[in-house]
Amino acid sequence: MTELNRFIREMPKAELHLHIEGSLEPELMFALARRNNIEIPYRNVDEVRAAYQFSNLQDFLDIYYQGMSVLKTEQDFYDLTLAYIAHIHEQNVIHTEIFFDPQGHTDRGVPFATVINGISSALKDGREKFGITSKLIMCFLRHLSEEAAFETLKQALPHRDQIIAVGLDSSEVGFPPSKFERVFEKAKSEGFLAVAHAGEEGPPEYVYETLDLLKIDRLDHGNRALEDDALVKRLVESQMALTVCPLSNYKLAGVTDMRTHPIKRMLDLGLKATVNSDDPAYFGGYVNENYLAISESLNLTKDDILILARNGFEASFCTADEKQTMLAKLDAFGS
Repeated sequence: MTELNRFIREMPKAELHLHIEGSLEPELMFALARRNNIEIPYRNVDEVRAAYQFSNLQDFLDIYYQGMSVLKTEQDFYDLTLAYIAHIHEQNVIHTEIFFDPQGHTDRGVPFATVINGISSALKDGREKFGITSKLIMCFLRHLSEEAAFETLKQALPHRDQIIAVGLDSSEVGFPPSKFERVFEKAKSEGFLAVAHAGEEGPPEYVYETLDLLKIDRLDHGNRALEDDALVKRLVESQMALTVCPLSNYKLAGVTDMRTHPIKRMLDLGLKATVNSDDPAYFGGYVNENYLAISESLNLTKDDILILARNGFEASFCTADEKQTMLAKLDAFGS
């Protein structure tokens, strides 16, 4: 192991772009399927891993939603979440901000409260057991209707103390952010922060819509923003953070060669890029593996790595005091 690899593995870090359903490892999928007597179209873990070969975002989403079917009870969501927390504890992640997709569960008849209570209980225990702080972000599925998003927001309001922000995910192309302008306006009026996936497969225009119409506080992905110089300038000047997911970009063929991944260019341009795993069970790596992949492919320096880690803490939805505490840990480690 090189000195830089060891540095990455031991460095305190944050994760700001993680779909909890995307952390469902094949072994847990099988265990939950047995527990809940659910038939899944795979005979063993190897068959599941073989299915994790995607050519685009939609191919991935098809199996992603299929995997959700094993999640039914509060204990299932607890087990899923605590398994993720235990995994990132081993990678020295000290803060995480987790996405969840309630519509992927309520549409199957799983109550909203079942989902959020299971996740929240695990996050609470994760803090007590591992010292990992966390925030929860509720995402709307953009391939579903505005009406369905409004209904999900309504279901979330009794649990607003457990949710820091709303987000927008799922199939991007053909489902512009503008479709959900009124939903986000309502969510913001209820006190939620806002994030949205844009510029992953969709064009720069989608990024403009998230800024101007959804009034986001943080941009998820944002890779294709680099195609528009004026947009880059705006993102730099506003210090809008981008939650970049390198292995996801590669696995979904948004980037065909990690040596051409745009995150180094983002740093050089002054963009506030962060490193995240997106759906680690499906994309072959958690946060450390994402750092290691770009470090090796792009010849990043220790200073580059520290900037990315610092960006992660600064871009979090923590209080100023919480951020200072985490940054102090990073500074002490990096000195």
